Amino acid sequence: MKLLVAGGDRVDAGKTTFSVGLLAHTGARGFKPRAGNNYWFDHDDYERATKEGRLYGKDARRLADASPGAVRPEAINAVHRLWHPSPGPSKGILGQSPRQFVVDRVGDSAGGRPASSRPAADDADGVGEFVVNGTVDIPDSAAERLPLDAAPRVTSLPDFNDLMAVMHAEALAALGETIAAADRAVVESYGDIARPLEGFEPDAVAVVEPGRARVYDGRRYAKACEIATGGPGEGQLEERVENVVDLIDRTSAVRLPALDKETRADPEAVADAYDHAYDALLAAAFD
Repeated sequence: MKLLVAGGDRVDAGKTTFSVGLLAHTGARGFKPRAGNNYWFDHDDYERATKEGRLYGKDARRLADASPGAVRPEAINAVHRLWHPSPGPSKGILGQSPRQFVVDRVGDSAGGRPASSRPAADDADGVGEFVVNGTVDIPDSAAERLPLDAAPRVTSLPDFNDLMAVMHAEALAALGETIAAADRAVVESYGDIARPLEGFEPDAVAVVEPGRARVYDGRRYAKACEIATGGPGEGQLEERVENVVDLIDRTSAVRLPALDKETRADPEAVADAYDHAYDALLAAAFD
């Protein structure tokens, strides 16, 4: 059983809270293929990870903690990007004026190989490979705490695209194999991106936003992703959720009550609060 949780809003849609409750409800393993955080706005999370010589975000950590067994965030998150605010009107390498990419962590110590093909020790101490933006100043703490000396440095978008076509693509493909091999998996997307892995076909999809979740048949959703991008391997790399769901009918929609901080921190409590939504999602998966 493979379930996808996507967001109807670009920020604060409630995907991770919904996902950790779903993990408690189903006993599945959580995955966050792509993630990122901001050196300025998510500084506590940045400090927590880099003081361990690692780079991951709170969403991947929450999913890892809520998954069965001992799971590292890096093992379920193929690519993590560190941003910082962009000074002035500069759009940087990636053309996004509010922020600039600083460092990517890609895969884990086994170079992104799926769990079935790497030594058990890698799950204990892997931190991944790194890619550095050679056009910005790297925070001193990142340079001191992360193994960046030998990391490739990119200075243009074409160079970065070439590198991502190898490093990032391999890590994401390997994680896709791990997800495919899992008996039960909950995959969380990022922002309002329709799906975080090319070709991933879930059994059912929950599109989460404040106050509600919309449920979709997974096969139809995956087909709509292909249509919205012009077909497999064509069009945009990332498609927005609303562009996809406009093409298909939902199987159901449910209300999501607001949860206090204490409830959000407890996956079992979230599972109790959102059990009606999870029942609707599982009904779509097994229809």
